[in-house]
Amino acid sequence: MRIHRVNDGLNDSRKIIDTTLYTQIGNSAETITHSNRVGQLCRRLGMAMELPNTEIYKLEASGMFHDIGKVAVQAEILSKPGSLTEAEWYEVMRHPEIGYLILSNSLEMSGIAKYVLYHHERYDGSGYPAGLKREEIPFLSRIIAVVDSYDAMTNLRSYKETLNEEMAVLELLSNKERQFDPIIVDVFVEKVLRRAHNRK
Repeated sequence: MRIHRVNDGLNDSRKIIDTTLYTQIGNSAETITHSNRVGQLCRRLGMAMELPNTEIYKLEASGMFHDIGKVAVQAEILSKPGSLTEAEWYEVMRHPEIGYLILSNSLEMSGIAKYVLYHHERYDGSGYPAGLKREEIPFLSRIIAVVDSYDAMTNLRSYKETLNEEMAVLELLSNKERQFDPIIVDVFVEKVLRRAHNRK
């Protein structure tokens, strides 16, 4: 598949999903800009890992649309400052499954639905929605988990403090084997962020 064909398909899909996001999420521009940044960082990480072009396309698309399920979460919850209640967390935690359903019903996007579904799984099995661990988690979902967390830590969010790049990198490194695939973290830090560190 030629690169320009891949990019054309992604651009068409981006227009469809962006329209959905703007219409249904409304005032949560934070979610849209976060998703676009995650998509771009996923692409860069896929290239750094020397994935095939078709996988890089799926990875970028999955990163861009990983939060599409938040269309079903109340805007007041998404923009709420401070801690969420148990019921509010339950609503937020449903977004990977809702995103899976949305993407599964799109002929163009059904191929990435499972990567969106599992992007909040954790390497040690303590994530959601299925409690998968290690290689049980799809590889592209493991990549999204690293990039999504990094972008959330380093950009303004209504519900938590923003970290600088150095602190965010330390968080990624300290959570290898627990939350994140250690190999993916190392490549992201070294080749995308271009920061040297001591692998342990």
